Amino acid sequence: MSRGQLSLSVIEAGIGVVLVLAVTMGFALGVPSADTDTPQLDAYAEDAAAVLANEPPRHGGETRLSEVTQSPTAFDREADALDTRVDRILGDNLLYRVETPHGAVGYKRPASVQVGHARVPTTGGEVTIWVWYA
Repeated sequence: MSRGQLSLSVIEAGIGVVLVLAVTMGFALGVPSADTDTPQLDAYAEDAAAVLANEPPRHGGETRLSEVTQSPTAFDREADALDTRVDRILGDNLLYRVETPHGAVGYKRPASVQVGHARVPTTGGEVTIWVWYA
């Protein structure tokens, strides 16, 4: 019984064709880009939340965030100062929205862009900070 064998050069040529096709398909189709914006935006939001959660209140409460969640009156009194402070914390290339149980400051959150967020529990309710690129 005789067995046929492929020559080594035919096997090498076949492997070479497969390799060239794989590289060509890699260039033609590309690779999906990594989602790097959302983790960075979450980090910006968490940084802003950490600063605000550790700042002393202007009038009463444990922190600046707990002060704005005490009542609708406290929120109305502190809304402009909170808006100014968040604007200073975040860079010029970022827009934001801070939502509390009694109202929100910042910009209207768009539906078509990636956003990062952070949530901070306070005695008066949860505060959510949304951040996105301008």
